[in-house]
Amino acid sequence: MSQNLYELSARVRVPPVPPPTQEECIERLGYVSGRPETLPFLGGDATAGSETELQAVVTGTREQVDLPRAIESSRYLANLRRRIGAGEASAKWLEGLEAYLDDNPDQVWENSWVRLPLDRLSRFARYFLDNDLRSTQANPQSGAAAEYRSDIERFLSRDRGEACLRIPVSYLLRLSLVDAIADLPLAIRAGGLRLTDYLLNDHTSPETSSLRVVNGAEPGGLGQALAKETSRRFLLTHLLAHYANRKLGLTASGQTVGLFFSPSPPTRQRLLNDSISDSFYRELFASPCLGWSDGETKHRYMLLCHQALSRSALNAVGKMREAGIINNNLVVLPSVSNLSLANNGVHISLGSRHLTGLMAAGADYTERHEKYLGDLVIKIFEHFLPLFVGTYSAAPSRLAFHDFHPERALGFLPHELDYTHLRMLWRRWRKKAKNRFLGRSITPFGPPAIDSFLGRLFWLQGDFVPDGRLADYPVALLSTDTSPSLDGTLGNGPRLAKDLDDLGVFDRRMSLYLPCKLREYRTLGFSGFEGRHYSQFHRMKTDLARATELQQLLIALAFRYAAEGQVRHEHIPDNPELESERRQIFFGRALGVPTFFVRENTTNRFLHDLISSSRGTRRSRRYRGFQRIRQADYQRALLERIERDATDLAEMLGCRETLADLRQRLDDPRTHAAAGKLTQEILDTAGARSPFELCADEWNTAAEQTYRDRTRQGYLEEALDFFAEDLESLAANGMLPEGVEPAGFLAQKRDQVSNEHLSVADTVTLIRLFLQTLDRDRAPADAEPILSDLNQITFDTDTFDPDIDSPWRAAS
Repeated sequence: MSQNLYELSARVRVPPVPPPTQEECIERLGYVSGRPETLPFLGGDATAGSETELQAVVTGTREQVDLPRAIESSRYLANLRRRIGAGEASAKWLEGLEAYLDDNPDQVWENSWVRLPLDRLSRFARYFLDNDLRSTQANPQSGAAAEYRSDIERFLSRDRGEACLRIPVSYLLRLSLVDAIADLPLAIRAGGLRLTDYLLNDHTSPETSSLRVVNGAEPGGLGQALAKETSRRFLLTHLLAHYANRKLGLTASGQTVGLFFSPSPPTRQRLLNDSISDSFYRELFASPCLGWSDGETKHRYMLLCHQALSRSALNAVGKMREAGIINNNLVVLPSVSNLSLANNGVHISLGSRHLTGLMAAGADYTERHEKYLGDLVIKIFEHFLPLFVGTYSAAPSRLAFHDFHPERALGFLPHELDYTHLRMLWRRWRKKAKNRFLGRSITPFGPPAIDSFLGRLFWLQGDFVPDGRLADYPVALLSTDTSPSLDGTLGNGPRLAKDLDDLGVFDRRMSLYLPCKLREYRTLGFSGFEGRHYSQFHRMKTDLARATELQQLLIALAFRYAAEGQVRHEHIPDNPELESERRQIFFGRALGVPTFFVRENTTNRFLHDLISSSRGTRRSRRYRGFQRIRQADYQRALLERIERDATDLAEMLGCRETLADLRQRLDDPRTHAAAGKLTQEILDTAGARSPFELCADEWNTAAEQTYRDRTRQGYLEEALDFFAEDLESLAANGMLPEGVEPAGFLAQKRDQVSNEHLSVADTVTLIRLFLQTLDRDRAPADAEPILSDLNQITFDTDTFDPDIDSPWRAAS
């Protein structure tokens, strides 16, 4: 009885803990007025790391690649054919599925799993695989092993008379690394094992996170250090995929794995998604979370995420009707399976050693102060987001005329903007799009045949947007009137998640989405902020590096505003309308909408000041009580504000060139901004002069090909340049293996790395050199626990026999 009462008491809604005053926070922060060096995130105080999501493809025939084979052998397809034969289901479902399988001239299968012979794995790799197939991760020193996962039959089987392993590409990278280091010296193997936890995923695409944390005191500053670390990590994933193709027998069996950056879900995966159920989609693409400490629980969480976002996309239709955007019952419902988790972006996290130290001390500066200041900094930072979109990262996308059903085109925006701003944005987007006939904007009617006919008849071309990913992903869910997400009180995120769950928008068990998110010491061990608004960088050395420096500068500036009392929480009130008012600018920028509207009497004083300094601002003739502002003018006003208030901070950070570069990107976006550079690469691939020379499918297919070839090669060239610097440093410290001369070795192998003609031996050598560069940058104490575990693992593998353990025996 007492246990039941305890469980009930845990459900009682606890009143929010009163926040501290801003003055108290600043006093405990240790800021000294007039001394900017006492602000956090300046110089060597700042640390950084990134998380990247990669697009995985497997090239091969439908008879050899896992994805088409899994579809064709599935009970789903067998049941569908039976139902169609009995007249219980429409044949259109089968037509779409067969079109996906039949019409693939490039033989590229996005997000497919792979099948590899078990006997290709070393005993060392099979030991680790055995551990990862357990329901929970075992401690190598414990001597005890957990039970195997309940879904182990998904991964071990006999395939065409051969014992095979079936795994997603994300886990293949982890296994490939373990296999590649099996025969390397013990200390290097320890470094390799340390990296396996950074090669995981929890959505659809392979994810990697920084192999080491960089800091602002490194040569070139924080941005260049992070660009180098991220580039080197991309090179490692490329080498691991190549190793798997050659050494683990994938290419020999008709499967070739490729990895690259691509921001939007593949066109063919959209086709497949529209032709299958949401449950079958999750069966094909949801990560099994192999390698996590409790993989099955994590896998169930990812199924929950997909279900929640799919439900949310459907519920957005009702909001559009309430907003007056949908005026009749003729709608094209979104698929019950949502693709937003197949979007790929880059997250950049910045930490402060000063803030982390204050939190670690656990005395004066507590999580109450961290939360209060953190939320205020995020609110200030959100006003500057339009400087990043299309400027440093982008996802250039084409929409066809038939894509302009609001229930499809607006994606999650009904959950991210209030009705007033949603209607304004939709009207301006329709006006901007090339869907006009005789001066009137035309919206698709509904039936695909009619839409296609009208599009051809009246030459309705749809639209081109700088960053389609941000409109197709729940970047920033709107607060409710009772639960603001950034009011500075502890627990405001979970309270909002519960409200959104009640409204059918979200699930309370999920982490709340924000474009800039507080990284809390209590959960992550450091205090800082994560930028989640980045899509596709054109290059790391220029775009990612500059974006990191600008993010660092703006967070430091936001702390200055807060520390000096220039901006307070009450200056940026916490209600859904004002939250929507500032975020509409960011979303409009992503869609390429040239103007936005702000109330003349807005109570957001910070935004009011920015608008007042924007050139070209005038009263709206259509919306009484609103001002009309051009995006370009607002961006320049933001830059001028930075140059006015943060020149000394930029000097301290050594990023004055970043501001000059930003001005150049704003003045000449076609040549210097990320959206312009990516667009030109895609046009070059397609042999076109304008995005509107191509239909939407042609453009998006050309974009995927560009990211897979041209953009990927650019990333590799950058990574190899950075790696050449590392090899010179290793040579200077006498750390190179015998017979390896840095400049000559890499010069000989450079083209082979890019063209994937590298031998297995040379691939292992490059992986070894890569690990040695990390050893050089890491404190020796970091490797001691891994070396201790590795001694035990090495002993265990001597007696480990997969052929006598039951799941392995079944596969063998």
